[in-house]
Amino acid sequence: MKTKLIYLENSYTFECSAKVVAAEGDELALDATVFYPGGGGQMADRGTLSWDHGHQQASVMALRKQEEMVWHLLDSPPPPVGTEVTARIDWDFRYRMMRTHTALHLLCGVIWQEFRVPVTGGQMYPDRARMDFAMEGLTRERLAFIEQRVNEAIEADLPIRVYTLPREKAFAIPDLIRTRTNLLPPELEEVRIVEIVGLDLQADGGTHVRHTKEVGGIRIVRAENKGRLNKRLEIQLVDEPPGSDPNATFP
Repeated sequence: MKTKLIYLENSYTFECSAKVVAAEGDELALDATVFYPGGGGQMADRGTLSWDHGHQQASVMALRKQEEMVWHLLDSPPPPVGTEVTARIDWDFRYRMMRTHTALHLLCGVIWQEFRVPVTGGQMYPDRARMDFAMEGLTRERLAFIEQRVNEAIEADLPIRVYTLPREKAFAIPDLIRTRTNLLPPELEEVRIVEIVGLDLQADGGTHVRHTKEVGGIRIVRAENKGRLNKRLEIQLVDEPPGSDPNATFP
């Protein structure tokens, strides 16, 4: 059995109909889901499942992806196998994660273009995000320069493309993997690519906005030494982006 991962096809889809295909304790698996289960530093989605024409509802407390199925942990006993449900994510939280994830790719892209240093780690939170780099000589002036370049890229409203490539073709792309170690499983036959046109191109399985201007803006709020050749930058989103309605059409 396999769960159709709607979030990979369209990050702006916030609701879907699905069928319960397995249940264990307070967990269930669906034949399709809009819920991102977390990974790559991005937090899992929040939201609800409803059934029986909306008369019954449960909150999704946690998510996990096991092989090709996504399991949803509920705050109450799940409906039986075969039940049709409506899965709905917390859109405001998802959209913030989309903006934040794209912001980290912008940060990574700028630092790679300017300094050619790899990423050593990263994590997103509801109110901030951090990314670690194998970098030295991180001065106040350099931080200001990085922040300026990222915000210039946001203001340029660069388009963001998401597509898949066969593994062999993907790995022929120079600098596709920015981490020190390749985290992609060897059995993966196709690689999902997220491209900020003209700035950044990476293998990635998370959710993103369609244009950089949706990020709104960033500021670097903290820089820490995590070793001689490891620097941690913490960022926050600033300003509200245009058109945060999931039904909006962005030009």
